[in-house]
Amino acid sequence: MTPNRSTIAALITSLLLPAAVHAASLRVTLAQDLDSARPSETVTIPWTEVNAALPGALIQKIAVKDASGKPVPYQVTNVAPLAKDPKNVGAAYGELIFQHSFKAGEKSATYTIETTDTVSPVFPVQAFARYVPERLDDFAWENDKIGHRTYGPALMAPAPPGSGKEVLETSGLDIWFKRVPYPIVDRWYNKGHDHYHHDEGEGMDMYNVGKSRGAGGVGVWDGKQLYVSKNYAGWKVLANGPVRAVFELRYDAWDAAGTQVTEVKRFTVDAGHYLDQMDSTFEFKGPETLTVAVGLNKTPADKGQSPVIDVKRDKSTGTLLQWVEQKSNGAFGTAVILPTAQDFVDDPLNNLVYAKVKSGQPLRYYVGGAWSRAGEITTAAQWQAYVADAAKRAAHPVKVSLQAQP
Repeated sequence: MTPNRSTIAALITSLLLPAAVHAASLRVTLAQDLDSARPSETVTIPWTEVNAALPGALIQKIAVKDASGKPVPYQVTNVAPLAKDPKNVGAAYGELIFQHSFKAGEKSATYTIETTDTVSPVFPVQAFARYVPERLDDFAWENDKIGHRTYGPALMAPAPPGSGKEVLETSGLDIWFKRVPYPIVDRWYNKGHDHYHHDEGEGMDMYNVGKSRGAGGVGVWDGKQLYVSKNYAGWKVLANGPVRAVFELRYDAWDAAGTQVTEVKRFTVDAGHYLDQMDSTFEFKGPETLTVAVGLNKTPADKGQSPVIDVKRDKSTGTLLQWVEQKSNGAFGTAVILPTAQDFVDDPLNNLVYAKVKSGQPLRYYVGGAWSRAGEITTAAQWQAYVADAAKRAAHPVKVSLQAQP
C-alpha cells in the first residue's frame, strides 16, 4: 500500500550532515517488523531532505541504487501545479518515490541516492490516471495489475432525442480486469466503446456497476438507507507515474437524510498492488459525525454468467471481501479494507462496511480486485490471503531513516 498506505508513511528519521557539508550521497535505510514478504513497498522521501544532502540535485540527473549498486525506477512529484523554483533548491518538488520488495523474513534494506553526470533513463509507466473526454468524461486509472474507471457529468446528462446516448447516474467505481502488465487504458478507449467487453488477450471490462457502489464507492448510512452522490463533478491529477499516480475526484453536495454532504476522494495508485488507497474527506454541517459506508456490488458479474459469490467479513481488520465464480469469464475477487470499521450491513444493492467520520477529516480505506485469468491470484483462498496480508501491511508501515554520506 502507500505512505501510510502500508508503504512508507513519512516515518522518516533525518540524520543529515550540517548544511555546509555537501554529501556525496544520501543513504536510505528501510526497516519493518513483519515476517511475511512485502512486494512493491512504496518509499516516499521529501525532496527537501534530498536537497539538504545533495544541494542543487536535478530530478533528471540522480540515481536511486539498491544495496548491490543497481539503479531502480523512481519518480519525483510536484508540490503544486506551476510551482516555481527561482533559487534552484527543489522548492517545486514534493517527494522522491521508489519501491522495495521485502523478501519473507527480511527486516531491513538500504538504498543510496546520488547525483549523476548523465540524464537518467525514462522508466516504464506502471501507474497512470487520466480524464477521458472522448467517452462521456470517464475518469480512468490503472497500474500493472488492474484498471478502473468512474463516470462524470456527461454520462448522466439527458440523451438528446434520437441520439442513442447512454445515460447513467452513479458514483460507483468500475473495474477493468487486466491480464498484461503494460498500460491498457488508452489502447482500450482507442479501440472503441464496447470492444473492451470482450477478452482479446489483454483483459476485459466485465464488472457490473449500474446504480450500485461498484467496487468501493461510498455513501452516507443512516441505519436504514444509503444516501449517495451523483457522478463526480471535478477532477485533479497530482502525480502520474511511473511508480505512483495520485488524483482527486470532487463530488457536489447531496442530501443525506437532511444533511448536505460534499466529498473529495483522493486515490493513491501504486505499481504492484491490487488495492488502491482511498482518502475521502466529507464536509457537512450540523451533526458531529456521520456514518459512511463503503460498498461492493451484490451482483457484480455480467449477464449470463450465473455467478456464485462468496462474501467474507472480518471486523478485526475491517475487511469486506467477495470471490465471484463465473460461468465462462473466469473468477474474480473484490475487497474493501476499512481499518476504522465499526460493522457491516447490506442494502438492496450492496454489501457494506461502515465507520464514523467527522467533517473535514479524511477517511482512509483500500479498494481493489483481481482476476483469475491474470494468472497470479486464481482461487478464493489466495485472494483471502492477499487481502489479509494487505490489511496487516497497512497496520505495520515501513520506517525510513536518512543519513548523508560524505
